[in-house]
Amino acid sequence: QVQLVESGGGLVQGGGSLRLSCVASGRILSIHAMGWYRQAPGKQRELVASMSGGVTNYADSVKGRFTMSRDNAGNTWYLQMNGLKPEDTAVYYCNAATQADWNSPIVVDWGQGTQVTVSL
Repeated sequence: QVQLVESGGGLVQGGGSLRLSCVASGRILSIHAMGWYRQAPGKQRELVASMSGGVTNYADSVKGRFTMSRDNAGNTWYLQMNGLKPEDTAVYYCNAATQADWNSPIVVDWGQGTQVTVSL
């Protein structure tokens, strides 16, 4: 069982910055991929950024403003969000594709989400 816990959300004025963190714990042999998603009211959940095999991808809407990174230990990853806009307002979720041991399948888990609100 893997637990993902996000933190760092909050209320910020347009143009401001926030840094989200996601900490993974539990039985983890390896993390194959990790990502940040967001869901605004009335909209579908969308991918914001993902990291796998050393490659990081971003949604077009956040390129140049958001940066995803991972700590050296590998079980914590971040989303640095600069130049925030009101349209970035959403609940942000982290997810990870992990493997508990060599005989286990790769399982995708989600965090509980953290609210990001950007005011005008």
